[in-house]
Amino acid sequence: QVQVVESGGGLVRPGASLRLSCAATTDRFAINALGWFRQAPGEQRELVAALSSGGRSKIADSVKGRFTVSRGDAKNTFYLQMNSLNSADSAVYYCGASSSYDLHNYAFWGPGTQVTVSS
Repeated sequence: QVQVVESGGGLVRPGASLRLSCAATTDRFAINALGWFRQAPGEQRELVAALSSGGRSKIADSVKGRFTVSRGDAKNTFYLQMNSLNSADSAVYYCGASSSYDLHNYAFWGPGTQVTVSS
């Protein structure tokens, strides 16, 4: 199995920054794609950013220029740097892990971390 854990959420003011971390651990599968999704109350879960081990990446138009995604030095770690946060960014952020290279579909999920942007 694959265990996925997110961290780094919190309550911040508009304009602030946060960095979310994701760590996926497994002794059976190769992790080839990691993705950040978010879900606000009453909304569908949406893809924010994703990376594959093959070098492909994707970032949502709504966060381009403000959010960046990167891999950590440790195996299967993944970061989402969020700058210039606004209230529309408030959501539960989930990290997904997959053994495929598909950036949109993930078999393994973390429990999520809450990000709240409010003055």
